[in-house]
Amino acid sequence: MKTACSLVLLTVIVLFVDVLTHPTVETFDSEKSVAKEVSNDKKDIYEFGVKIGSLKETDETEEKKSYKGYQLWKLNLDSQNKSKVVITLKNNNVLSTWGGNRTSIDVLISRPNLRTVQRRLDENLINYKVLIDDVQEAIDDENPPLNPEEDEELANRQGHRMTFDSYHRLSDIHGFLDYLAVTYPTYCKVYVIGSSVQGRPLKVLRISNGNSGNKAVWVDGGMHAREWITPASVSYIINHMAHNYDSETHAIRSLDWYFLPVANPDGYEYAHTTDRLWRKNRARGGYCTGTDLNRNYGYRWGGAGGGKNPCQETYAGTGPFSEPETAAIKDFLQRTSQQWRASISYHSYGQYILYPWGYDRKVPPDWTDLQKVAEQAATAMRQATGQYYTVGAAANTLYPASGGSDDWAKGTMKMKYTYTIELRDNGRYGFVLPASYIVPTAKEALAALRVIGEAAAAT
Repeated sequence: MKTACSLVLLTVIVLFVDVLTHPTVETFDSEKSVAKEVSNDKKDIYEFGVKIGSLKETDETEEKKSYKGYQLWKLNLDSQNKSKVVITLKNNNVLSTWGGNRTSIDVLISRPNLRTVQRRLDENLINYKVLIDDVQEAIDDENPPLNPEEDEELANRQGHRMTFDSYHRLSDIHGFLDYLAVTYPTYCKVYVIGSSVQGRPLKVLRISNGNSGNKAVWVDGGMHAREWITPASVSYIINHMAHNYDSETHAIRSLDWYFLPVANPDGYEYAHTTDRLWRKNRARGGYCTGTDLNRNYGYRWGGAGGGKNPCQETYAGTGPFSEPETAAIKDFLQRTSQQWRASISYHSYGQYILYPWGYDRKVPPDWTDLQKVAEQAATAMRQATGQYYTVGAAANTLYPASGGSDDWAKGTMKMKYTYTIELRDNGRYGFVLPASYIVPTAKEALAALRVIGEAAAAT
């Protein structure tokens, strides 16, 4: 999903506080792990006793972006010529694209461009319908805040601030991981695997029975900043697994699970404080900011679907793993002695279960295995909530997009089962999915994860 970004220099107000408590945070050093506490006061991040990052403060401020009068439309594209019309409008910054496939696409249109877009669509016989007639109103209604009394009571009662009826800030998510590590030290551990562009920690929670020789599964969310449903869903999965670990199947408990709820912490915070629809990380370069982390992985980097212009929302970066967030994930996965068997990257939206390849309309030799497990996962998701998810190879089902995490996990790391799961919805709300949908969506995400985990344990 490529969108032209504003040519206004974007900056960020850093409001980050790491965690409310200070449990031991571990980091991996090949065969051994070394414990190191993270200093909240200094806002520094340490690995093996060496500082690897600090929050970068800025004196610049930026007003919160308003989407008042913006509309979300769904366009029906039943010919190549109609698709070209939309591409031209996009390239001319008249609209930006959200979700879509080969037959339809959702587009965001600012108020001044509504008549222009309508005229061009009518001229080219492109049918459309309005999904959201004021995007800012949808944003305002998406995540009702707790009042201060409720907020304080929640933290005092639970020992953390996480709930699953609202979208939480990064500090709440990280604090929740630390809480679980303290509460369930037998099988929960927190690792800082690196830091973001602005120095925020990349926190991973491992859930494991600690047995040597376990196979491992990697799970991430929040790679794209505006896809708030994915950190919420991964946090829900973590919460369920931590509290119900002993009742899980033998296969699930025989795996080492590694969860990174927010792979793009700077972008996620920026989407909360400044621009709700921000997608990329916050790397500064030239007159446009940010790299699309899911175009920055090293397998077939720089091909179709990866933007070369820093102002594109799918800008792939200056090279493979040029961003500290993707480099940290790569280094962590490659330097551990884990037997990696599966990778699940949660995104939104569209309700798809996608497997490699994304870089081209091809499939790996074992694609029938990937298809079978994905179909089983889709069935489990439907049984959980009644929602349907489309299954297929990424480029064939949607469009080619090189530099994705799933292609790298399959092509370089040789993981058997690698999937990108696009969670709810089908476009009614798009990226501005109301918080009331967190629990049902997360239940679908959990159902799929269990199926993939069972398959990974059997490899």
